[in-house]
Amino acid sequence: MSEKAAGTLLVGRAHAKLAATRYAVNIRSGHHDLVADESVAAGGQDAGPSPFGFVLAGLGACTAITLRMYAERKNWPLSGLAVDLEYFRDDKAFRIERVLHIEGALDEEQRARLADIAERTPVTLALKAGATINTSRA
Repeated sequence: MSEKAAGTLLVGRAHAKLAATRYAVNIRSGHHDLVADESVAAGGQDAGPSPFGFVLAGLGACTAITLRMYAERKNWPLSGLAVDLEYFRDDKAFRIERVLHIEGALDEEQRARLADIAERTPVTLALKAGATINTSRA
């Protein structure tokens, strides 16, 4: 892995290794063990989320956490939040559809503000901006 540049914050780390089962991948992220796989239709065994499923899971988690943090700071009565996500590919373009299910005694202005904040969560911004990926060999 590359050295951390001055002023750069490491925000995540993962290790992925092919498993014995076709297309399955064992992943270690922090102290968590995960499995990724392709669907049966794509030749895998569906032993875990697909790689794009993990992208959506990260976006959904970031959205839910960020909106909870925001509501807590504002002392808003957010009693629950669910995020539905779908990832589409049309020719060369990719699109994510995200639907927020906001629960609690919030008024329309508060609900609109939460939807606005969802557009600026850290993972949302990273996906919209793209990321530099540097690949090297060990």
